[in-house]
Amino acid sequence: MPERGRPRTFDRTAALRRAMEVFWAKGYEGASMSELTAAMGINSPSLYAAFGSKEALFLEAVELYTQVEGTDIWSALEKSPTARQAVERFLRQTAKAYSQTDRPQGCLIALGALHQDSSRGAICDDLRRRRAENRAALLRRLKRGVAEGELPENFDCRTAATFYATVQHGMSIQARDGASRTALLATVAGAMAAWKVMAGTDAA
Repeated sequence: MPERGRPRTFDRTAALRRAMEVFWAKGYEGASMSELTAAMGINSPSLYAAFGSKEALFLEAVELYTQVEGTDIWSALEKSPTARQAVERFLRQTAKAYSQTDRPQGCLIALGALHQDSSRGAICDDLRRRRAENRAALLRRLKRGVAEGELPENFDCRTAATFYATVQHGMSIQARDGASRTALLATVAGAMAAWKVMAGTDAA
């Protein structure tokens, strides 16, 4: 009988989380295979056997990131009683999450890979899709505000969703560049000052 392959001697989930942290800190292109294998505690053949490729590992790491990181950001958006509170809490939770010092700053989905070429098109497409889904979540919450009568019928939900998604992406870059939580919260205050302009003073 042919010899059976040796069983994996590592915790796949733990190894994936460590890979996620490397990608989060360095991005897809900046994370070398030697850094990934060192962080994961495995050699290159084991990485390829378990995950297939660096690209597949990154995509799986991003999926893990969406499941375990930043969940308070999106629950704040859904659970807040008004659209205004939802957006403000969404941004304040973003400031908190992006400025934590026990993990990489900023957002993997915003910063993981931005420049598309033939070698990483699937990665950029995946991150672009996830960013679009996040913007769509903002859009749904704003449309709910209109449906519930909180916001005027002529409120431009799409423009507002794009604006606040863009603010969040900018906060990710600020955090990566070393901005403190206080600085990020100042950005939140500025972004919320625009709410009256978009919603009308009576909707604040």
